[in-house]
Amino acid sequence: MTFAEDLAEKFNVKLTIPGVLVLDTPGHEAFFNLRTRGGAIADIAILVVDVIRGFQTQTYECINLLRSRRVPFLIAANKVDLIPGWRPSGSKSILKAIEVQEEHVKRALDEKIYELIGELSACGFNSERIDRVRDFTRTVAIVPTSAKTKEGIAELMVVLAGLTQQYMKKKLTVSEGEGKGVVLEVREEPGLGITIDAILYDGVLRRDDLLVIGGLDGAVVTRIRALLQPKPLDEMRDPRERFDSVSEVAAAAGVKIAAPHLEKVVAGAPLRAVRDEEKVKEVELEVQQEVESITIKGDRVGVVVKADTLGSLEALVNFFRERGITIRIADIGDVAKRDVMEAAVVAEKDPLQAVILAFNVKILP
Repeated sequence: MTFAEDLAEKFNVKLTIPGVLVLDTPGHEAFFNLRTRGGAIADIAILVVDVIRGFQTQTYECINLLRSRRVPFLIAANKVDLIPGWRPSGSKSILKAIEVQEEHVKRALDEKIYELIGELSACGFNSERIDRVRDFTRTVAIVPTSAKTKEGIAELMVVLAGLTQQYMKKKLTVSEGEGKGVVLEVREEPGLGITIDAILYDGVLRRDDLLVIGGLDGAVVTRIRALLQPKPLDEMRDPRERFDSVSEVAAAAGVKIAAPHLEKVVAGAPLRAVRDEEKVKEVELEVQQEVESITIKGDRVGVVVKADTLGSLEALVNFFRERGITIRIADIGDVAKRDVMEAAVVAEKDPLQAVILAFNVKILP
């Protein structure tokens, strides 16, 4: 972030953090589950909005997700280079770029920013353009940017770094103890079998560590067979040799884990390393309680909700609760006969609520 150091003085920010780990989630509305997984483990978020088109359906979805998880966020008002008359300045600073624009271009940018401010106000957030923010803890900063010309990236990095080190320092302190993470994806790799892609957000993972991971039928206990990280692109000549095997991984980092018995692991589940075998049962209980805090199994009259990941399920449960929709069952996995039977029981009391809502899962025969 050396290109942002001169701006750090302007905003009275002394950069002390070594860096940040960025999870880039797809913006297309079809990728709801991937955004949910990213939002579930983020400490702070950058919400990218097309400054020309304004808020989209997925923008509101992301704001609701971040609000439910109490995740602070910034707005990157992207594509300022598409504003009619915009002239690239050659600077990574948006403030310097704005200075060299014609007056009608500055007015057009302000109009677009005010539209975003109005949308955020309707969502219950105070916001302002970055150079007009007086209190970053009470106001969502809107940073005009251009991914094409790199204008605005400097301010984005400075504000991101300033907020994290000023208000989240304790939360972001990483220990050197047993690793803690979240499963992003479960997939089969040729030659490795079933593997998991995970984000390690605290501690250290080592080869041969015992792992406790949230699963469909309770916590899964296994032992790490291999820790893998992607090779640099210039070394990735053979697609079968995409990964380097490492002996340990320290937070914060992404890692692929090969281990036995991963078939029942679910995306979005917590992951814990255990080096003292006497603590395995205790950690198993903690992981299972974390999973069960999201699922719902009751005898109330309500809908049945099934989803593919914990993150998706949590977002759906919050969505329905906010709208006063009663839930009878909320669980992970494919729609099975028992789910149909639960809906049939509801039908006897209230046919209108005898509904199974399935997100990104199959219907078993």
